[in-house]
Amino acid sequence: MATARKRQVSLTDTKHYHCISRCVRRAYLCGEDKVTGQSYEHRRGWIEDKLLELAKVFCIDVCAHAVMSNHTHIVLYVDDVKAKRLSDKAIVIRWHKLFKGTILSHKYLQGERLDSAQQTFLNKDIEQFRERLASISWFMRVLNESIARKANKEDGCTGRFYSQPSMALTLRAA
Repeated sequence: MATARKRQVSLTDTKHYHCISRCVRRAYLCGEDKVTGQSYEHRRGWIEDKLLELAKVFCIDVCAHAVMSNHTHIVLYVDDVKAKRLSDKAIVIRWHKLFKGTILSHKYLQGERLDSAQQTFLNKDIEQFRERLASISWFMRVLNESIARKANKEDGCTGRFYSQPSMALTLRAA
């Protein structure tokens, strides 16, 4: 039985993790299909561009990556200290780069006054955003979902493109 990612990640033990995402249904991630001769090499750029974008938003650094014909290897460093250090405003701005946010987070960024109940709800949202911006699961989810959508559209199909990502401990904290 698979172990929940929450139990696999221990930032007190190490902040470096090796994540692997494999394609399903014999789909090509990149490279050339020897049977049809079709090239999927352009998808490597999709992944690299998305990794660069996500590294600017998440409090997670991409240490290394390899894109194979049907899977990726990504070594990530979780900078949870950075996530804790960022101001609430910086967290909301980062979150809005990836997601719509909430009515309250938009009001907050526009400088609108919030009553105490609204501020309480906003604070809970900000803490959730902060946790997610230092979460390997959220990082991989955003990466894989965007690539899967593009690949499925290009392949003219729907459904899963990746199997569940797996993760391995790779480096010990210094």
